[in-house]
Amino acid sequence: MNDITMIGHISRDIMIYKKDEVRLTGGPVIYSSAAASRSGKKIQVITMASKDAERELDGMISNGVDVIRLDSKVTTCIENIYFSSDKEKRKVTLLSQADPFSIENMPKTDSTVYHLAGLFRGEISDEFIPYLNKKGKVGIDAQGLLRCSEDGNLLFKDWDSKKELLPLITYLKTDAAEAEILTGETDRKKAAYILASWGAKEVMVTHNTEVIVLVGGKIYKAPFTPSNLSGRTGRGDTTFAAYLAWRFDHDPEESVRYAAALCSIKMENPGPFSGTVEDVIARMEKDR
Repeated sequence: MNDITMIGHISRDIMIYKKDEVRLTGGPVIYSSAAASRSGKKIQVITMASKDAERELDGMISNGVDVIRLDSKVTTCIENIYFSSDKEKRKVTLLSQADPFSIENMPKTDSTVYHLAGLFRGEISDEFIPYLNKKGKVGIDAQGLLRCSEDGNLLFKDWDSKKELLPLITYLKTDAAEAEILTGETDRKKAAYILASWGAKEVMVTHNTEVIVLVGGKIYKAPFTPSNLSGRTGRGDTTFAAYLAWRFDHDPEESVRYAAALCSIKMENPGPFSGTVEDVIARMEKDR
């Protein structure tokens, strides 16, 4: 039995900042699986990609992740043009998109948590939430619910099914902007309480300075402390997956501190997290 099954597209990312261009394999499942597997959990990833993308899955496999590639005509490709040194301001263009997932084509799997890690709306349909809720706990990143592409251009739209389906979600992750779209509230803590009132059991809201988690009516928080932002891409995916992994055996306060520390290490180097649990625990002590 897996601890966490992650479902989502990989992405051939083109990262442009000033005159520099970097190409790498990204997507939520790339960053999430590294954080969770290196935290000691048994992880499975189900992704949709073209046959020529099989080599791009090797990084996950080398981390001990069980990877299932479902065939797609193309692999998702995203261009990111950054306009600020903190990489918070960017233009995102969807150049190609892999086929959407369907319940009918899903392989049989048995997991404690099912993490829906979508890049864009339509990649993973809403019907997956009640389907997976019957099999285990559901964790979901709001990015895959709100982020849309029209003619390749990025825009965000509210999620019409939020009040119907949030009661079926154990772990909900948003960033500050996504929380505002969902609730209309700019205060991150107030937004978290609203999302919890609609039914989500544990609500994470990330920001460039910190991560907060609301559980049982109480807010827990921890700061991000990277010495540089060369590995900024994948911040939210890494934080959420680290929290999910550590939450199996630890309380929310410990888990949010662990997630922030792990992601702070990850942000100091491009690519997925490549450290150890011992590295993270040492960072937690340093950041205390």
